[in-house]
Amino acid sequence: MHDRTHDRTHDRPHDTTRGRTVVVTGGTRGVGAGIARAFADTGARVVACARRPPEQPLEGVEFAPLDLRDVPAVHAFFGALPRLDVLVNNAGGTPYRRLADADAERHARVIELNLITPLTASLAAYERLRRSRGSVVMVGSVSGGRPSPGSAAYGAAKAGLAQLAASMAVEWAPQVRVNTLVVGMVRTELSHLHYGGPDGIAAVSGTVPLGRLAAPADVGAAAVFLASDAAAYISGASLHVHGGGERPAFLDATTVNREK
Repeated sequence: MHDRTHDRTHDRPHDTTRGRTVVVTGGTRGVGAGIARAFADTGARVVACARRPPEQPLEGVEFAPLDLRDVPAVHAFFGALPRLDVLVNNAGGTPYRRLADADAERHARVIELNLITPLTASLAAYERLRRSRGSVVMVGSVSGGRPSPGSAAYGAAKAGLAQLAASMAVEWAPQVRVNTLVVGMVRTELSHLHYGGPDGIAAVSGTVPLGRLAAPADVGAAAVFLASDAAAYISGASLHVHGGGERPAFLDATTVNREK
């Protein structure tokens, strides 16, 4: 028999993020902008924080200048918010950089951006999230679960981010839910830096089972789901948003059982 006294979905009467306050770090372009737009479309108050404003203002999204590496500034930013329901730790990224082509300090800066700043933001936001029984969505990467030549420090940071989220989900339960989006290849305004021009993007898209790169809106929809009441019993989880992953290389190399 289902004991409805333990059904947390009754803590919140609406199964959307309408009326809630959402902060998206790095929410001014690419994946972050897609996430910010997705939450704004639900009726949430969305604040995108980054070092620089977006080139084009995002409709329904407020901008707040913030350097996430400045710990006092991060605490001041979250401390000034009257309410916070959802924190999306999206800020991150890396250039293509092979390990031996840079010193450890430069790789450490990649790890700081992709692992330490989400921890900084989460700790600064914790008290407000606890009061609202809110949630944290970490934006991870498939690079954290497979070899990532050319972005090894980034992959290491994203692996650590998933572990951080899983531990945070246990420590902060039941007041705050914490989940990770494990994101695959996304087509953004910077795709050419990673995949080349249209021919390169088309070729890379062909390696994805669903036949295309993700759009920022795909990641946004998944983030909205994890923050919504539809995911009220999901915490400490990793949701893969990667179009089915990557086709194993051996399938194209084998001389038997090949698809026509």
